[in-house]
Amino acid sequence: MGIEILFLILAIAVVAFGIGVIVVSRRRAASTSAPPARPARPTTPPPEPGVPDGDVLVAEPPVEEAPVVEVEPVKPASLRDRLAKARLAFTGAFAGVLGRAGITEESFEELEEALLRADVGIGVTTELLDGLRARVAAKEITEPQALIDALEAEMVSRLEGADRTLAFDTGADGPNVWMFVGVNGVGKTTTIGKLANQQIRDGRSVLLAAGDTFRAAAAEQLTTWAERSGAEIVRGAEGGDPSSVIYDGVERASARGIELVLADTAGRLHTKSNLMEELKKVRRVAEKGAGQVAETLLVIDATTGQNGLTQAREFGEATNVTGVVLTKLDGSAKGGIVFAIETELGIPVKLVGIGETIDDLIPFDPAEFVSALTAP
Repeated sequence: MGIEILFLILAIAVVAFGIGVIVVSRRRAASTSAPPARPARPTTPPPEPGVPDGDVLVAEPPVEEAPVVEVEPVKPASLRDRLAKARLAFTGAFAGVLGRAGITEESFEELEEALLRADVGIGVTTELLDGLRARVAAKEITEPQALIDALEAEMVSRLEGADRTLAFDTGADGPNVWMFVGVNGVGKTTTIGKLANQQIRDGRSVLLAAGDTFRAAAAEQLTTWAERSGAEIVRGAEGGDPSSVIYDGVERASARGIELVLADTAGRLHTKSNLMEELKKVRRVAEKGAGQVAETLLVIDATTGQNGLTQAREFGEATNVTGVVLTKLDGSAKGGIVFAIETELGIPVKLVGIGETIDDLIPFDPAEFVSALTAP
């Protein structure tokens, strides 16, 4: 009896276990099978842009274009703008002349004061006004405006006719040499750097010779300009012989087929030797080899006024100056020194510096200069 009950319990347990296995298997199969796909809903494709949909026209959304902003090009400052300080000497005088009904002695006094304040010089001022007085006396000039116009025309005529081109012999066997002379602080080195950049831009090959060996910063400054412009440079030891530096520069330029040598020179010597004698030696040595000195340019600071005339006279006698570079004209009220240099010494002003940038070294144009100096 006990054995029968035991077999019955065992049979029930086996059946229960089998049923459990079947249920678990069905649940696993149901969880892993994909749900049945739903029937797709009918859809209507969107209307094409610009195509009517019933009574409604579906259009493309407007595209907003970025507004066009017109940028005004930056205009370089004119010579008239740069000569504002020098022009002040004339504006007040011209206003006084034009404020009178006729031409009086006070008119000439005001013009004389303006010319002298601009550093035109006593000699040139006297000549200009004496000629105008004679024309007024002869009734050729009767109106104040005509007097001013005549003065401007006479100023231009005194500056016309000079050869202001920078001499360059294209048929020379060796390099052309442009020497730069002048006292310290007038802007020789900066002028050389700007001119080197301009000449290279115009297609010429250039070498800089750092002949100012007595000013410590001169060679460094010239080296910086050479790097900026792409010019070659020859420099010597500080305190060395300037002539040897110029000679080495000319010989290197000749060996490398470089067309132009721009030679810096000392403006002051720290030895007992005379500056003018040293500059004469530099010129002689520069022409001993393959070089040819085509220009000797005297650099003058316009702010020095009549002192610049004295410098021009001294350097001209010693070094055969062929032209003047007048620097810092934009910061000077003494632009009239141009007339004194040209009429008293006969040396043409070839270049003027009117600012700090590379393009602010420009050829001197008499008509443009007088207009910038006297125009209201």
